[in-house]
Amino acid sequence: MSRKRVAIIGAGASGLTAIKCCLDEGLEPVCFEKTNEIGGLWCYRESNEERDGLACVFKSTVINTSKEMMCYSDFPIPKEFPNFMHNRYVNRYFHLYADAFDLRKYIKTYTMVKMVTPADDFESSGCWRADIMDRASNKEWTEIFDAVLVCNGHHTYPYIPEFEGVKDFEGTVIHTHDYKRPAGYEDKRVLVIGVGNSGCDAAVELSRTAEQVFLSTRNGTWVLNRLQDHGIPADLVGVRRMWDLVPYGLRQAEFERRLNQQVDLEKYALKPKHHIFAAHPTVNDELPNRIANGTVKVKCNVKCFTKTGVEFEDGTTEEIDCVVLATGYTFSFPMVDPNVVHVDKNQVSLYKNVFPANQKHPTLAIIGLAQPWGAINPISEIQCRWATRVFKGTTLLPSKDKMLDYINTNKEDMKKRYVSSQRHTIQVDFITYMDEIASEFGVKPEFKKVFAQDPVLAFRCFFGPCYPYQYRLIGPGKWDGAKQAIETAWGRMLAAFDTRKVPVQETSSLGFWLKILVVIVVILGVWWTFI
Repeated sequence: MSRKRVAIIGAGASGLTAIKCCLDEGLEPVCFEKTNEIGGLWCYRESNEERDGLACVFKSTVINTSKEMMCYSDFPIPKEFPNFMHNRYVNRYFHLYADAFDLRKYIKTYTMVKMVTPADDFESSGCWRADIMDRASNKEWTEIFDAVLVCNGHHTYPYIPEFEGVKDFEGTVIHTHDYKRPAGYEDKRVLVIGVGNSGCDAAVELSRTAEQVFLSTRNGTWVLNRLQDHGIPADLVGVRRMWDLVPYGLRQAEFERRLNQQVDLEKYALKPKHHIFAAHPTVNDELPNRIANGTVKVKCNVKCFTKTGVEFEDGTTEEIDCVVLATGYTFSFPMVDPNVVHVDKNQVSLYKNVFPANQKHPTLAIIGLAQPWGAINPISEIQCRWATRVFKGTTLLPSKDKMLDYINTNKEDMKKRYVSSQRHTIQVDFITYMDEIASEFGVKPEFKKVFAQDPVLAFRCFFGPCYPYQYRLIGPGKWDGAKQAIETAWGRMLAAFDTRKVPVQETSSLGFWLKILVVIVVILGVWWTFI
């Protein structure tokens, strides 16, 4: 019996793991990549011509999630790689992954899928027709596939809001989609509209050479640092199962208190009206410093443009040379029949952000359509592990009615929690979502069993960081190296700092005896209280 053929659209972070997951399940992947290189968003290309209009990172972009939390679950990132990787390292990791599992031979570069529609016999076979074009020769042809994994990402189509008077503005206006480096902005007065990650990265970078940068925000934002106390990556502290033991309101209040303790966001004109968990936060280590030294000035929402500048909603005006729109993206899937996947203002009906519930056969899946409080790579991977098992027939989906109920309930929950915005239609919490998908095909860690077999490992998994390796401990796709990867992850994090041998200072004997004295006082205090 021949293997089922799976078409994979895109060879970025989602497409690469899709290929591997197909191979793991004995499926035959055929990956179509529009450009001439793998890596997707993280493959830096200087010009629009090189990028074919696709999004890519800035020249200076550094990822916001640490390496141990963003890696694929059976392929740890090398210990010598930095904890927060520049885009060069991220792309290098993808190449290492492709080479380690021999994925390149399944990728057809410079080849695009123009349209995917149900095959003529879809009702009985569940197969899909793919119209394909070789972009070098313009040759077109059609192939039939048993299943399809759509991995084109959601940073594709820049959202350009309309502003009164912008057509008469004599300066330049671009979207961060087209911004790559600060060259050409020297000694300019620049306005950045939007305080998401890209907007704040652009504002900080431009503020080093521009005459003045203004940062416009409608609602404000919570600003997080990449590092926590003692220089530990923040996600290694924040993404832990144990925090579920703390009541939601208390967690939220403590999180906000700590952020304001670092930088009082109200003083810095950044504090939003919404709570920390009601919107996607901004990660930026330098923004407060740039505001403090005056090179970035925070302003309210833009009311209108003039020929030479802008007027803000508070009535103030500024002369502006250049505008950078950091207003986000809209996502869509123009290569998929709209009767199968329909997107309206970033709203789409998918079961757990993956499967269309309206199809007779679950043989098409959308991968990577999530905006997590955490890393996206492990989410794309676990989605692919689940989808390929569904394609194979070893894992079944719930009934159509149950999937629709889940979709509707999830949309209502999103409305209650998040600020109303096109940005918050695919938001997920990392551990909650990973556990949901893992439960679909039996790879969610069962802590009672783990504790019975290995109490130390169970303690690490519950009280320590929720590394992606946890989802390789049991079930389909179990990896024998998962336990060791968990045990050695902290060491790999520390190894990245090991670039200079620091002399060990002699411990003061006075300090030692002071510690002993404190312990004795505490013991005596407890004894006096209870005895």
